Amino acid sequence: MQRQAIAVSRQLSPMPLIRTLWLGALALAFVVVQALMVQARPESLAPLAEQISSSVVNITTSTVIEGRTGPQGIVPEGSPFEDFFREFQDRNGQGDRPRRSSALGSGFVISEDGFIVTNNHVIEGADEITIEFFSGEKLTAELVGTDPNTDIALLKVEAETPLPHVPFGDSDTARVGDWVVAMGNPLGQGFSVSAGIVSARNRALSGSYDDYIQTDAAINRGNSGGPLFNMDGEVIGVNTAILSPNGGSIGIGFSMASNVVTRVVDQLQEFGETRRGWLGVRIQDVTDDIAEAIGLESTTGALVTSVPDGPAKDGGMQDGDVILSFAGVDVADTRGLVRQVGNSPIGETVRVVVFRDGETVTLRVTLGRREEAEGALPAVAAAPDDGPAEAETKDVLGLTLSTLTDELREQLGADADQEGLAVIEVDETSEAFEKGLRAGDIITEAGQQKVDSIGDFEARLVNVKDAGRKSLLLLVRRAGDPRFVALSLPE
Repeated sequence: MQRQAIAVSRQLSPMPLIRTLWLGALALAFVVVQALMVQARPESLAPLAEQISSSVVNITTSTVIEGRTGPQGIVPEGSPFEDFFREFQDRNGQGDRPRRSSALGSGFVISEDGFIVTNNHVIEGADEITIEFFSGEKLTAELVGTDPNTDIALLKVEAETPLPHVPFGDSDTARVGDWVVAMGNPLGQGFSVSAGIVSARNRALSGSYDDYIQTDAAINRGNSGGPLFNMDGEVIGVNTAILSPNGGSIGIGFSMASNVVTRVVDQLQEFGETRRGWLGVRIQDVTDDIAEAIGLESTTGALVTSVPDGPAKDGGMQDGDVILSFAGVDVADTRGLVRQVGNSPIGETVRVVVFRDGETVTLRVTLGRREEAEGALPAVAAAPDDGPAEAETKDVLGLTLSTLTDELREQLGADADQEGLAVIEVDETSEAFEKGLRAGDIITEAGQQKVDSIGDFEARLVNVKDAGRKSLLLLVRRAGDPRFVALSLPE
């Protein structure tokens, strides 16, 4: 009877049932994951390619260039055949004749009345621009306007019927890992589609207004100016550049974000040129040591290194101010501020909050136009000659400093009225050398106060120490360009 009871109890044990249920749940989860993966990656991109291909165009440009003096491109320079080919060209009247050079690129139609977006470098300097559509039809395009800062150009063709076109999407919603499709004319091979994912966001290459989407979708020469699509068939980027050691795709391509492109295109359509806001300051990022030196709690904001004549100066901004907020938006760094100012309307009066002398100050600045400011030449006034002066030198914080004389100003290429202290030598084992100070630099401020003599500099050192600071903030100019550097004070 006891053995029978034991057998019955084993049959009623819940362990096999639990194991069965667990395995079933695991299998169900596996099926769900597979279903989600299928949903995330469509079985085929053919429907999307068919939907958008008619709006993507190939661009051929033609440029007349002067005749070549030799057979470059036929034989290597210095080759024993060079004279033979030059003589052959001359006999056929090809030696110094102007000739046409062609280049290939891509673009896309954004409106039924024929506006086309491409890269500026695709059409730069072109005499003729020919647009080839997916159907094989060819039309001549006129240039509406360009923006070299973002490498965007806007073209216009006249067609007898409305043209198929594609909409812009919101590039800010693109996430790393989202599927994207690039279309264009790679290596002159004609219409081509490549697919990949968004590899990174907010990449900067070399421009002030850069906001690139990085993708591993294959982009090669000839793809320039073509669109980067999301899975809804919206353009979220314009394919502009690749990173490559050999000129071919290695899976690192860059597309200018559509939210930058749309603002440029709107202005090119309306004005034929860009019209960006201009604040009129030189700025640099705030580092940890600079923040400590000026008593700022965080490293956010943009540190003003110079305020030339312009909107900011008219609004009361000063060297050494840290811009914390612009038009109600917190400033994270210099790059963000430059883009925000550039996107602001010309003539708009904005509130700018700055950190100055341990407290915040609100300024009202009426923005100018950046393009006009960049075209203006600064006036340089000469100071009267008071005769030669003897230089005073001192070693401090790893620097050998000297008062500026007319002779030193001439040697350093400084303006005749430049004030400050010249850096004569930098100890290569010092923090000053590590942070980039070099002989020939000119220190114009110490502790956010102007310095014209060694005595001024020493007084600033004492003031900073008495205030309990651990570092001294210097405003340094090199070839006229200012930047702030914070140097630690000795214990």
